[in-house]
Amino acid sequence: MSWLGRIVRTGRIAEPADTRPAETVAPPAGVRGSLQVRHIDAGSCNGCEIEIAAAFGPVYDAERFGARLVASPRHADALLITGAVTRNMVEPLRNAVAATPKPRLVIACGDCAINCGVFAGAYGVVGPVSAIVDVDVEIPGCPPTPDQIVAALRSVTGK
Repeated sequence: MSWLGRIVRTGRIAEPADTRPAETVAPPAGVRGSLQVRHIDAGSCNGCEIEIAAAFGPVYDAERFGARLVASPRHADALLITGAVTRNMVEPLRNAVAATPKPRLVIACGDCAINCGVFAGAYGVVGPVSAIVDVDVEIPGCPPTPDQIVAALRSVTGK
């Protein structure tokens, strides 16, 4: 019974929010304070995915700033793309972007998505995300920290 009392006494623990970020990109029409995000791995090493999971986890809690992960591009306002685009992911990436209703945002997360990172010149890599689809927001880092991911999402939601 003591663990239940400790939970009640401690309450919710989360990182304190920084000051409100400046809006870097206008959110899609109809997105006011909330952003439905579909994550797509175009060929990453999974370092960015671990940081994205942390950003949406209980400590950083990106959902408190209005960003929420969804399971389908048809339900999304934005696509969060990680990794250098491989040959096998070119068409699925284009299909996912086409399936996302307009207006939409495309967010390139990590150095690999921005400039292929350590995978530049690899035989299976076609190029960065911007070579395949138009990118609206870039989150640099290898991998970017959960703070950087949350800050980029906050710059879109305005929260």
